[in-house]
Amino acid sequence: MRIVSLLPSATETLFALGLGDQVVAVTHECDYPPAARALPVVTESTLRLQDKESASIEAAVSIEAMEGRPLYGVDTEAIRALEPDLVVAQDVCRVCAVTADQVAPELEGIPVIRQHPHSLEDVLDDIQELGAVCRTDAAPLMAGLRARINAASQSARRLAPVRGVFLEWINPPYRAGHWTPDILALACIEDALARPGVPSVPVSWDDVAAARPELLILAPCGFTRDRALEEAELVRTQIDAVGAARVLVLDGSAYFNRPGPRLVDSLELLVANR
Repeated sequence: MRIVSLLPSATETLFALGLGDQVVAVTHECDYPPAARALPVVTESTLRLQDKESASIEAAVSIEAMEGRPLYGVDTEAIRALEPDLVVAQDVCRVCAVTADQVAPELEGIPVIRQHPHSLEDVLDDIQELGAVCRTDAAPLMAGLRARINAASQSARRLAPVRGVFLEWINPPYRAGHWTPDILALACIEDALARPGVPSVPVSWDDVAAARPELLILAPCGFTRDRALEEAELVRTQIDAVGAARVLVLDGSAYFNRPGPRLVDSLELLVANR
């Protein structure tokens, strides 16, 4: 089978299912596992935001969204030339990855699977569905992931619950949404701002402070930990004003932001650092 993945989390899933040798192209953001970086790339960002601060990125993305312009360019001609049997895309967030609607009209005749998870269970279901579509047995991977989830949640329950706030963006702060609140609950982190199953939306720093978190977790979408640390310094005054006993800065790009197998790593990371 020849597969084009237009979603970093799907790329991770395909490799985790042992299908890496069937992936023939990926996006410019597919950086895990390392073998994915050697594959042909068929997308690019329409914005050049690598060196921009969080607030500038937020403003630029908002303008593009209001004016209806796509945030990603896709080389559909290159995809067609690869003669794929399957293209994997998503319908969750137009900011985070190429949407299925953007490419479907130009890829008519090529099967496109749309992943649209909004909860941790949805993510696990998508992994199993992708395995089924690709005619591979996902059971061993699923059993391992569920065993690790169970072990991590049991470890968390042996500790006292902690009051926390998880932010998916820093400037402005975005509260936790989609699958992240499920992970927080399993880690026994009580986040009054988190809203499971719905998109993350901005809140104010006053809202964050009013939640009185003992633990403030920063894992901005698409940022490595080093980049997140840099961004956190730009709003150090606001972070300090929250009054959290601990501030935990994590790699959002590698873990929490991608609805794939490494969400289990994300849970284990929270439990180990809570």
